[in-house]
Amino acid sequence: MDRKYIFVTGGVVSGLGKGVTAASLGLLLKQRGLKVAAQKLDPYLNVDPGTMSPYQHGEVFVTEDGSETDLDLGHYERFIDENLNRKSNLTSGRVYWNILTRERNGEYLGKTVQIIPHVTDEIKAAIYGLGEYTKADIVITEIGGTIGDIESQPFLEAARQLRAEVGSGNSLFIHVVLVPYLACSGEYKTKPSQHSVHELQGLGIMPDCVIARSDKPLSRDILDKIALFCNTDRRAVIGNENVSPLYEIPLLLHQRKFDDYVAERLHISCGPCNLDSWTAAVEKMKAPKSAKVRIAICGKYVKLHDAYISINEALYHAACSNSAELELVFIDTEDVEKNGAAAYLSDVDGILVPGGFGPRGIEGMVLCAQYARQNGIPYLGICLGMQIAVIEAARNLAHMPDAGSREFSPDGKACVIDLMDEQRKVTEKGGTMRLGACPCVIRRGTLLHEIYGCDEISERHRHRYEVSNVFRKQIEDSGIVFSGTSPDGLLVEAMENPSQRFFVAVQFHPEFKSRPNKVHPLFDRFVRAGLDSRV
Repeated sequence: MDRKYIFVTGGVVSGLGKGVTAASLGLLLKQRGLKVAAQKLDPYLNVDPGTMSPYQHGEVFVTEDGSETDLDLGHYERFIDENLNRKSNLTSGRVYWNILTRERNGEYLGKTVQIIPHVTDEIKAAIYGLGEYTKADIVITEIGGTIGDIESQPFLEAARQLRAEVGSGNSLFIHVVLVPYLACSGEYKTKPSQHSVHELQGLGIMPDCVIARSDKPLSRDILDKIALFCNTDRRAVIGNENVSPLYEIPLLLHQRKFDDYVAERLHISCGPCNLDSWTAAVEKMKAPKSAKVRIAICGKYVKLHDAYISINEALYHAACSNSAELELVFIDTEDVEKNGAAAYLSDVDGILVPGGFGPRGIEGMVLCAQYARQNGIPYLGICLGMQIAVIEAARNLAHMPDAGSREFSPDGKACVIDLMDEQRKVTEKGGTMRLGACPCVIRRGTLLHEIYGCDEISERHRHRYEVSNVFRKQIEDSGIVFSGTSPDGLLVEAMENPSQRFFVAVQFHPEFKSRPNKVHPLFDRFVRAGLDSRV
């Protein structure tokens, strides 16, 4: 079978769910026995999102091979359950960086470097390259932005050219549009969808399938109208209303024969779609809950929940697995600094301190860790959250009142968190942290070993600072156990307080590997500890 290429575009407004649509289709095709690779093309000029503020971009998702990518790749991994890679995310910044580097090296042999063919060729090479690298049957490529954006035009032109190269039988364009409801007239309006499709057609692309997003199910008349005015096969106009949970979307699209149409249109011979495991997970999510668990996420980016989207989803997976309703409480740790931890944490079942950078809100995080320890509330620290737990223990258990981090106090005398040795000569910010999957040896007899059930694990990292070995013994003597280390023992990967029912913190990011039907054991145990605290 020739490799197939599917492009997912969006119109009318941003945030329609192109990523979830692409991820859902990937799941459906994988469950029909096909090998699927997913990719996101982002029009912004940053080389990658690694240096962007979470308020600008949301979470930075890290792949196994250490690439800092768009948060949509998290959707792809959670739905398709395939580890993505650095070829799975391409930005305009990366495209121009590659081209200008070659131009400076004289590789264009004096030619004028232009959008066409040089930029579009670079984009096509990335799409083809992902297929070759993964040996996938299907490459699903989401094009970021909205039709009409200036930034997106080179990507759309590259996709148009690629279709001409591989043929219409080996390529498919899916366009996601909004069908808004006007309360004043009491009806759904298709004109925005029509205009969006016409805009796409003006760029030389005829969408093969239109996904109509709406708040509630659309009538047959509305879908017929979209098909008529957008010159699209009626079977290929598929309604996709808001559903809860989000993970029900693949089941909805399968019910509406989305994957059947795609397979037929691309002349793919494949088996039936086996969604048993996924359906069971969704049914558990929708089933009545026997308990409720209230988890506080204490961070500095809480005004944008997408900044912690993988953590939110991992907690949701764990809560559903434990037949519990999850209530997330987002707490700005700057507020904790002003008003104290008790004002916000007295009625929660668990406290999670996530990752982050910079000094803002740090002392509030320390107060949250201290409150958890002193009041026996289950605590889970992730990345910076582990460093915070170590600082709190050093100050209040190891009698080091000046304990801190070199990141926040460059001249501090008790920097229990210090810059990693290999980071000391690093000056560039982008893509230079300790990134991607690294092994961790777990100490036997610890809670972490009980949770994972093995001696060595692999988890993804994104950090520059680590526990200082200078102060390590002093902190351990206070009762803290460093339960996970790098194989050479030089880097602390996890700590716990054995005097508490659940007080665990890790330098890595376990949230990136949680799946709705494969709950991450660390989140599962944390949520269970929160439920037990209610007893």
